[in-house]
Amino acid sequence: MRTGRPTAPLILTMTERETLQQWTRRPKTAQALAQRARMILACAAGQTNTAVARDVRVAQQTVCKWRQRFVTHRLDGLLDEPRPGAPRRVTDVEVERIVTQTLKTTPTHATHWSTRAMAQRSGVSRSTVHRIWRAFGLQPHRSETFKLSADPLFVEKVRDIVGLYLHPPDKALVLCVDEKAQIQALDRTRPLLLMRPGQVERRTHDYRRHGTTSLFAALEVKTSRVIGQLHQRHRAVEFRQFLDTIDASVPSHLDVHMILDNYGTHKTARIRRWLLKHPRFHLHFTPTSASWINLVERWFALLTERQLRRCVHSSVRALKAAIQQYITVTNRHPKPFIWTKTADEILASVARFCQQTSETGH
Repeated sequence: MRTGRPTAPLILTMTERETLQQWTRRPKTAQALAQRARMILACAAGQTNTAVARDVRVAQQTVCKWRQRFVTHRLDGLLDEPRPGAPRRVTDVEVERIVTQTLKTTPTHATHWSTRAMAQRSGVSRSTVHRIWRAFGLQPHRSETFKLSADPLFVEKVRDIVGLYLHPPDKALVLCVDEKAQIQALDRTRPLLLMRPGQVERRTHDYRRHGTTSLFAALEVKTSRVIGQLHQRHRAVEFRQFLDTIDASVPSHLDVHMILDNYGTHKTARIRRWLLKHPRFHLHFTPTSASWINLVERWFALLTERQLRRCVHSSVRALKAAIQQYITVTNRHPKPFIWTKTADEILASVARFCQQTSETGH
């Protein structure tokens, strides 16, 4: 025999049902909201509050609460209501003043603001200044560097190189060429303390030098395979030997377009004579102070991060073996670097940056 007040049937519109189902399936939905959505869907299917409470594993009073909230406010009733709290003590005017002072002024005793100095200046707490700076993405303690190319042919060189990336010529191979000079074989003065649960790897701050080597690398743009050669020095003599290696590695029926920087060894008489004897080679020089446009620099960054920075080498021979091993392994399953920006986008970005620097007045 049924006792108590009868429960009115819960009827959902098509939009409400779809929204509730999305809340139960969406990975980023809060778990509490997903649980409430499941309650309402079960109630709409005709289940009693007791059965829904048993299936969802909550108290029956919880089902009654959210069912009533949904009947009264529909979907909005399932959302958390704003909780009462202490009123704000820092007004919008004060926030604006702190942000403006951070951006446009400096303290008399320092080159940049600290939370302590700004708190004393503004009459608020350090934590308040920290929250405001974090909300507006302000980091006065940080400073970065930049370099703008002064190459008079900057525009032409950017269009030339980006054109090779986005529209490589037919029957040709595009190679990004550069040297990573003076790679040091470093050995620590004490053995490494290996990583363990709750403790990161540790090493001594001092080290022993065992010599250097220089890596000549040619990155194939299409596949990101690398032709590498190690030498003790990086003169025009070694660069010509590397050109011979590239010439032997690339099929003879293909032209070779090489992107490289303005280092002196790339433009000597010895290299010019070699190029005259090998007409299938075409050189494309990057703008001065614009090494970022050469994709092989990105490969060098990965080599440093994955192999050189933390590895220990007791001799130059061990260092060379590690570099050769890295090249061999990465060439087995290369992952191409995809150039996405057009020349117009790059030039527009540089123009905006130049405009910003000119407007600072410094």
